[in-house]
Amino acid sequence: MDDLADKSLSPDREPLDLAAMPDVDQLATLFAQNLLFDSVIDPSQAGLRQVFEAAAGSVRDLLSERWVQTERQYDSANPKRIYYMSLEFLIGRSLANNVFNLMVEPVLEQAIRDKALNWIDLIEQEPDAGLGNGGLGRLAACFLDSMAAMQLPAMGYGLRYEYGMFKQSIENGWQREQADNWLRNQDPWEVRRPQDIVEVKLGCSFVMNHGRLELIPNRPSSLVGVPYDRPVVGYGNKTINTLRLWSATSHDDFDFREFSSGDFVSALIGKIAAHTVTRVLYPDDSTEMGQGLRFAQEYFLVACSLADLVRRFRRGNSDWALLPEKCAIQLNDTHPTLAVPELMRILLDEAGLGWDQAWDLTKRTLAYTNHTLLPEALEKWSLHHFQTMLPRQLEIIYEINHRFLDDVRARFPGDEAKVQRVSLIEEGAEDKVRMANLAIVGSHSTNGVAAIHSELLRKLTVHDLAEIFPERFSNKTNGVTHRRWLALANPNLASAISTVIGTGWLTDLTAIAGLRSVADDQHVQDLFLAAKSAAKQDFAGWLLRTSGQSVDPETIFDCQVKRIHEYKRQMLNALRVIVLYNRLRANPDMAMVPRTFFFAGKAAPAYQRAKLIIKFINNLAGTIDGDPAVKGRLKIVFLPEYCVSLAERLIPAADVSNQISTAGFEASGTSNMKFMMNGALTLGTRDGATIEMAQEAGEENFFLFGLTVDEVEASRGYYDPHWHYENEPEIRAALDLIASGHFSENEKGAFTPLLDSLLKEGDRYMHLADLSAYMRADEALCANYADRRAWARKAILNIAGSGQFSSDRTIAQYASEIWQVKPCPVA
Repeated sequence: MDDLADKSLSPDREPLDLAAMPDVDQLATLFAQNLLFDSVIDPSQAGLRQVFEAAAGSVRDLLSERWVQTERQYDSANPKRIYYMSLEFLIGRSLANNVFNLMVEPVLEQAIRDKALNWIDLIEQEPDAGLGNGGLGRLAACFLDSMAAMQLPAMGYGLRYEYGMFKQSIENGWQREQADNWLRNQDPWEVRRPQDIVEVKLGCSFVMNHGRLELIPNRPSSLVGVPYDRPVVGYGNKTINTLRLWSATSHDDFDFREFSSGDFVSALIGKIAAHTVTRVLYPDDSTEMGQGLRFAQEYFLVACSLADLVRRFRRGNSDWALLPEKCAIQLNDTHPTLAVPELMRILLDEAGLGWDQAWDLTKRTLAYTNHTLLPEALEKWSLHHFQTMLPRQLEIIYEINHRFLDDVRARFPGDEAKVQRVSLIEEGAEDKVRMANLAIVGSHSTNGVAAIHSELLRKLTVHDLAEIFPERFSNKTNGVTHRRWLALANPNLASAISTVIGTGWLTDLTAIAGLRSVADDQHVQDLFLAAKSAAKQDFAGWLLRTSGQSVDPETIFDCQVKRIHEYKRQMLNALRVIVLYNRLRANPDMAMVPRTFFFAGKAAPAYQRAKLIIKFINNLAGTIDGDPAVKGRLKIVFLPEYCVSLAERLIPAADVSNQISTAGFEASGTSNMKFMMNGALTLGTRDGATIEMAQEAGEENFFLFGLTVDEVEASRGYYDPHWHYENEPEIRAALDLIASGHFSENEKGAFTPLLDSLLKEGDRYMHLADLSAYMRADEALCANYADRRAWARKAILNIAGSGQFSSDRTIAQYASEIWQVKPCPVA
């Protein structure tokens, strides 16, 4: 992979000023002051939560001056700034990450020890912020980290959800959802900015009717966006960027006149209805009301953020023509696509510009990242929602579409089929706006997030638009912040790496390639094996302490942790385990390396098939646990409530990373990168970024299997899963065992829908086509694991090959090729 990063995007950092670092006594003083003045409590009487808040408050005190100075620097230098809009930011916990990036870890940990406190117990008091759900939100968080580390003038814009998507528990094998009230306690990191509120005008009103939110059309109303800022700490420098999150409320928040007149209910209803807009991440959109609320969330994010960034732009620039020279707005997936008509509305109606100039400025300012190849996942919004909430924006979309289709007809005369395919409006029983088409037409850049994904995006998903705008399409393979996912999450391995090649990899992960030359060194292999063993022991201890589940760290830790979805094929993994289980039942004396299979991930509440897969995995786990023939040799653990904090514990301990999506369905993947840089070997298909990872580490150090993208496409219309059932005995035996009720003794027929999806419904994601190849790759993996030094060598080469998968590299490419933004170091 070519390193396209401009060297100017990695400026030399000043050496760490140890004299400016707080000492233990200073930090202890801050800590005591925070306990006394914020919690108003005698430090000797403080509970763990109060101690955490005081520690976090002390860290925020340390960074506050840099935070203010960063914004002052941006205002005075007036550089081009990046505004990253995303409906999700899966930031996890902040205390340890901020301490690490500030480089005050030794001081704070010493201060904690002096007070006879446990650092781990303290960290556990902070909930994972309920601001995201999956890879999309975690990518956004990694990107913010990299932008601050690279001293780029950047700001993230999102929503301040009062509740996360949900907290997951498992009851009788089933996923159960509970409210994720992550803001139950005060968040010590956020700063409310009431002076920067934004009014958002809608063409309808929200009301509460018997506890349900309803829309009243033709009754214009306003929401108020209140910003809450969170610091984004640059590693080893003085940059503190901002993540600004918007919370919705009503215009006056409370109607005192109605309350005083005795109409208590009416006085509160407006406030409650407005707050509902940012009450929960991803409301259930299986109902029309849920869809309306989701639509309102997306517009609220866009309207608040654009108003705010335009206000910032106008503080230092009087000429609207400079907008693309000073603002780079990145749309993270289609969720913020309403920025296209909203920015046009601002430029037309508020700035008074003509159409042609407004359209030119809009396109040059906006850029779009696509994250999916699944047609059903490309957002489309009913015209009804636009007509009800955003009639002016709909007028603008109609005009954009009219002019665009005139151009298409001129370029492709007589090709009305193409015109219909690229139109921003999808006509049918219910006309809808195609948000991906709007994002592509209304921006100057569309990028995919892995080489194969970008190629398929151009060739298949939006082929006609790519033909019309070939210059707008590019690839930016995703990355992850190695500082959090390796240095912070896996200190034993990080220390070993620094011992061998120095610490330069912390700011330039390409330096980790230095491990290639020592992969055969037995001392280096011993360092790796010791670090992996320590991580496995730590995870096993934590799991026993927190859940009562016992796992053997001497077994292979074989992991598949990600959102539960049929195309990600957790069911394929479960079938693999059943085949292994059948082999042991048929031949109890056969040699088999003991395995522990870890699954984790959430299913969307309305996605019944995915929830049934979770149930099946848990039943399978219970059956295997209860069978003495396999005890100690096979074990399945489903880890509930998968989140950043759990991933930070499990990924360093993993030996095997399953990346087994049907080829051509995964856009990129980022968990694959985290596993790779922590020395887990990949058992996977040639899909997403796994292809590029194998190129970097060498395919001989991966365990790849299954149909390729071309083979999957070629099989459409011909694939018959029954052939595999009839001709491959192990597949037939596995499916027959499920059908017999072996895993559902008291729940007859519970898993019939899963069998039907594989045999009667055509096996859309081709589980059976890939299962035998999966088993062969699995056998090769186990044979390699038996030779610990050979395994260590492969793992070290994987770590050495992970240098291209830092989000620093990704952001450097965005900055130089899409945004044209340079660093703005803080003095």
